[in-house]
Amino acid sequence: METQLDPMKDDLPLMANTSYMLVKHYILDLDVDFKSKVIEGIIVLFFETGSQYRKTSSTGKEGCQSQFDETCKMSASELCHIPVTNVSACSSKTEYNDFAVCGKGEEDTPDKKGNHSNQEQASGISSSKDFCDIENHGNKDFLLVLDCCDLSVLKVEEVDVAAVSGIEKFTRSAKLPHVSKELENLRNRIVHELVTLPADRWKEQLYYFTRCSQAPGCGELLFTTGTWSLEIRKSGIQTPADFPHAIRIWYKTKPEGRSVTWTTDQSGRPCVYTMGSPINNRALFPCQEPPVALSTWQASVRTAAGFVVLMSGENSAEPVQLREGILSWYYYVTMPMPASTFTIAVGCWQEVKQQSFTAAIQTNIEFSVPSSQADFRWHEEICGHVEYPCRFQNPAARLQAVIPYRVFAPCCLMERCEEHLLQLIPQCLSAAYITLGTHPFSRLDVLIVPSNFSSLGMASPHIIFLSQSVLPGGSHLCGTRLCHEIAHAWFGLAIGARDWTEEWLSEGFATFLEDIFWARAQQVRIVSAAFAFSHLASFLVIEKHKLIVIYSEEELQVLRPKKESTGEFSESGASIVKHGLKAEKIFMQVHYLKGYFLLRSLARTIGEASYLASLRKFVHKFHGQLVLSQDFLSMLLEDIPEQKESGLTVESIFQNWLDTSGIPKVNTRYQFPALSGVLHFSLHCITMYGFELQVTKWMQTNQRVRKSGKKKRKQDEAVFQKLLPDQLVLLLESLLEEKTLCPRILQCLEKTYQLREQDAEV
Repeated sequence: METQLDPMKDDLPLMANTSYMLVKHYILDLDVDFKSKVIEGIIVLFFETGSQYRKTSSTGKEGCQSQFDETCKMSASELCHIPVTNVSACSSKTEYNDFAVCGKGEEDTPDKKGNHSNQEQASGISSSKDFCDIENHGNKDFLLVLDCCDLSVLKVEEVDVAAVSGIEKFTRSAKLPHVSKELENLRNRIVHELVTLPADRWKEQLYYFTRCSQAPGCGELLFTTGTWSLEIRKSGIQTPADFPHAIRIWYKTKPEGRSVTWTTDQSGRPCVYTMGSPINNRALFPCQEPPVALSTWQASVRTAAGFVVLMSGENSAEPVQLREGILSWYYYVTMPMPASTFTIAVGCWQEVKQQSFTAAIQTNIEFSVPSSQADFRWHEEICGHVEYPCRFQNPAARLQAVIPYRVFAPCCLMERCEEHLLQLIPQCLSAAYITLGTHPFSRLDVLIVPSNFSSLGMASPHIIFLSQSVLPGGSHLCGTRLCHEIAHAWFGLAIGARDWTEEWLSEGFATFLEDIFWARAQQVRIVSAAFAFSHLASFLVIEKHKLIVIYSEEELQVLRPKKESTGEFSESGASIVKHGLKAEKIFMQVHYLKGYFLLRSLARTIGEASYLASLRKFVHKFHGQLVLSQDFLSMLLEDIPEQKESGLTVESIFQNWLDTSGIPKVNTRYQFPALSGVLHFSLHCITMYGFELQVTKWMQTNQRVRKSGKKKRKQDEAVFQKLLPDQLVLLLESLLEEKTLCPRILQCLEKTYQLREQDAEV
């Protein structure tokens, strides 16, 4: 029985029926129009039959291959120069009647709330018979359901991949029994052979994906759009196995679409970018959003000259002039990832160039070899993910401490980026490499996004967005935020959550690792010293967590809100993200903070060096895969059986940390330090830094000034030490606990610490 969804509630529906058909590759061919604030074009989707309807069971190809195909004559960067289908002739004014009448959904028109009003279907996840009549195949056509919102879909058609010259070599294999000689089945067989090519033929694969995307159509498909979905069918086709496995969709975004934001940068120039919307990318292109739909993609984006297109892509794209005033940018990705990780930013960005390479070279040499090769022994094992060109099996990539990087920003912020950010990137990348090993991605772009960006940072494959707020006030905030986003390359991207409600698997790990990365980036080498260096930050996190507990709903404080149902989905593959659309959830940090303290507690219980070794093992075992909380916890406890004997189990961690609200309490049955233990140790480290003495001195000075009235006595003026940014934040938090602060104290604080010149945290 499928889950019923109330569209008026705050759960985010994932409508795609991934159990029946699974997207393996996307090709996007788009035009960006800043005048109309519309992105228009074509997307071609290549499918495999899903697990529910796969005609033959396949063991799959184990492992991954490290050698790239050097024999392929056409390089990946040349693929974008193949002429593409001109979609401009497809008029946006073309009218389509309703699906039930002639099979084409009429163009959407927004209502007052920005929703669709083209005879929308109910957006609930209904019974499986609405997706495909399982019991009576002769009665209903199969419906392909894609996640889609705020899009005008103009046309959907089947792609005749059999018409591509040279494609016949993909029909010679006899891997698929029971395949008839009919042309429709031949097309699906070609797509199957193409999407299952081995990793060392990735260039050839991208080449033929591109050629197939430009093949002629062989019949329009029937479609209709709803609030959250695009439903497609072909008359007379009752099973996913017989449904077209390559389809082309003409569509346009809407200016009010929630996946991208149209705005101006800090220099007043127009731009558009994906800002991390709660609805992800379904208002940018029709897709399958459930995490299980791991796919690769290629994208060609055309825009006016003067604009730069940055995107999730393995290549550093260079623009190609198509005609006067129009440039085309091409990116590709060969590592399968959820469609939600696709990111694009188009604007008049300027690249910030490195003036001196001395610091970067020195950093690369200094950190290029791990301190203990024994920690990286797992790279000899076969990877557990689906086959793709994996960097963990590439000897050169395993030794690359600093991957190639670029920095982009509006012209008015270039000087600030050069002053701090540019120098910090190689240090932070090297620190991450020393901690976790091989970088999962081959390159990195860092973009300072417009001021309307609602977060300090956001990580996507090959690109990081940073807020302008991290630039002022020295390197501390910029460095820690950069470390946090770099950590997502491993936790959140290379290793993803199988269920999006388990956000702590991404944000908790990144928050924990940012302290370790930042300490090592500042040359704090010893593991125990690096942990001690981060305890000051942990005290700040405690204060933030207390506020969240006080001012948020209890149900939003649970890290595993679906409990035993976590990771489960309906028969069709559709599911929901619990509280995914809740407005206040966007501003909460419970997954960051509570997840952070769970990991810190585990580290202290197990031992810091052993814990980091376990993290490296986890990365090598699960990169390229989706996980649940129990995957990490079970592996961790397997390495330390003595902790399991003392009462520390996966079930006890669920009970005390993941399945309950609030701050965990100390369980006396086993040595599992909760927040109070962390707090005690944090205060000890603060005393080591002489911070506690400074706080006391400020409080005593405030009391003395209050008692003395307005009289100013120079002989009573205290001498205060300079503080680290985290210490300064803690000092201000402590002084706010005072009943009254005298104006003279506020003036003295400003004079002593130059508060207006500090970073955004202060």
